[in-house]
Amino acid sequence: MLNLIVNSMIKLQKTTFILQNYEKFVYLHRNHKTKAMKKLTQQEEMVMKSIWQIGLGAVRDFIEVLPEPHPPYTTVASIVKNLEKKGYLSSRKFGNTYVYLPIVTEEKYKARFLSNFVNDYFENSYQKLVSFFAKDERISAEELKEIVNIIEKKDKK
Repeated sequence: MLNLIVNSMIKLQKTTFILQNYEKFVYLHRNHKTKAMKKLTQQEEMVMKSIWQIGLGAVRDFIEVLPEPHPPYTTVASIVKNLEKKGYLSSRKFGNTYVYLPIVTEEKYKARFLSNFVNDYFENSYQKLVSFFAKDERISAEELKEIVNIIEKKDKK
């Protein structure tokens, strides 16, 4: 019980420190230079999704959001360092803890690699992509109507 209380107090102190230094961290993050975007491995994507979900955090925070069974701390820490080297994350050390912030947004990542996928497999035609899923019955008529509505709303703007 005492260990639980001590661990909770340590976590609270780290969180307080991070929040007190958040503005400085965001300033440093925004001035961080982004590298060319590289495709992520399946494990890196899984960890990156947890980072996008949290936004700002330490390795232990990311582990808590990952699906069960949680991977070992050292594995996630190694993946996070690789993500930083690839230019997906920015980090700053606060006390004894490294805190990470995503540089590349989930939307930017999806847009980049979806467009590559469409280019590579569907001759850069989104019509062929949608037709493929419609013919294979992986997209319903209702979903197609929703897509048309989205496009029509965008055209009206």
